[in-house]
This record gives sequence, structure tokens and C-alpha cells, in this order.
Amino acid sequence: MSFLKLTGKRILIFGVANKKSVAYCVATMLLGEEAECVFVVRDAATREKVAALFPQSDVFTCNVESQDEIDSLRREVGLKYGDKKFDGILHSLAFADYSGGMKPFHETPRGAFLQAIDISCFSLIAIANVFADMLSKDATVVTISISTTRMASENYGFMAPVKAALDSSLVFLTKSFSAFSEVRFNAVAPSLLKTSASAGIPGYLDSYLFAESVIPRKRAIATDEAASTAVFLLSPASSGIVSQKIIVDAGMETNYFDKQIIRKSVGE
Repeated sequence: MSFLKLTGKRILIFGVANKKSVAYCVATMLLGEEAECVFVVRDAATREKVAALFPQSDVFTCNVESQDEIDSLRREVGLKYGDKKFDGILHSLAFADYSGGMKPFHETPRGAFLQAIDISCFSLIAIANVFADMLSKDATVVTISISTTRMASENYGFMAPVKAALDSSLVFLTKSFSAFSEVRFNAVAPSLLKTSASAGIPGYLDSYLFAESVIPRKRAIATDEAASTAVFLLSPASSGIVSQKIIVDAGMETNYFDKQIIRKSVGE
């Protein structure tokens, strides 16, 4: 038997957009472990792309900014799967509108911030709520966070405070669900990744290259490294990990005072 014990486990996956997505890597690994993947994407166009990538899997659509669509999704999934339970949910959803340009944090537009909270954080709460009765008693819910929300990275805009809210939600969701189940909530928190979503963040490339210089191995985190951690958290093998944020940064946070970096910064 596989160490992960994922054979036959049914996982609901939110957030596949393309082959560079963390969710895509997670799904391919789950399928390799003989788990069953059910996908939820934002719109019909993405549904066509994901259906082509995973032709043996069901793909539903849902814009998580709409509670009506979330409720409709629950009905559609319920009709399709009936009394069958889901053993896990992957929440790999995040969005921030930087179309107005990157601004100092105190100039963050109210609408953009609230939209980011809605999609990147509240959607986890809303999804957990409507699917509570379709989760197995010991199901696992995993979201994708970031390695630190305590560093004021200017070119990440207002997303770190949004992710901090997401991290905090894990504790409260676990507590709420403990009244009737053993469902656990955790997060994978990678450092900078090379994904399609990150490519749209102004100045991200410079930060990515800096991260590579800080990481002891001088090589940034690969998407499949973050995905592997998510697969572990979605498996029964991680049953003792509850309400946690697992940092996947290849040691970046331990190496900011690397002597080579210091010499460059002081002009030696």
C-alpha cells in the first residue's frame, strides 16, 4: 500500500488554469496516486482547457465572487455524486487587481482590496460551508498561501495582508468543523513561484531573482515542490497536521544575511 494512502480518495480541486498552475501539478500527482479528481474552474473557456487536460475527470464552473454560483455548484456536484463523499478540497484561488498600477500600501483602493479578500480568502470559507455535508468525517482542506506575510514586499502590493487573513481562517474553520467532524484545514506556503498568475504582478521577476540569490541552494522553489507538500497534506499520512501553514521556501528565510548579499548591498 502507498504511504500516502490516496487510492480511491475523491478530491475537489479549485484553481487549475493551465499547466503552470500549482493546482495542475497537485492534480497530476493525485492522479498518479490513483486518487479521483473533480475540478472547479472560473468560466466556460477555462473549463474547455481543463477538460482537455483531464479528459477522464468532471469539470464544473463557478465564479466564487458570486454566492449564487457557489450554491449552484453545490447543487450540481450533489446531483452528480449523490451520497458520495469528498475526502479533500484543494483551494488554489487568489486574485489581486493591479490594473491601476502598484501603489504604496496606504493608497490601496478599497474595491481592489475587498475583491482580493473575497476571492483569495472568503471563498475558502464559503466553499467549506456549502460542502460541509459532502465531506467525509476526516476530510482535509488545503489552501495555497505565501511563505511570509510579515515582510513588506512592496511589489506584492496588498496581497500579503489578504493571505494573512487566509492563514488565520484555517484556525477558525478547524474549530468550527470540530463540532461535528475531524475535518482539518492547512495551508502550503511557498516562496516565490514561476506561475502564470505571478507573471502578472509588476516587478515580480526582480523579486524572484532576488529570492534565488537568498536561497542557500541558489535555486527558487519549483511549482512541483509546493504541489508535493499539498498532496501530502491532502493525504491521510498527514492526519496529525491541523491548522498549520507549512512553509516551502528552501531555507530562504534563514539566509538573508548571506555574506555575498551583504557585500553587494554595501558596495564591496
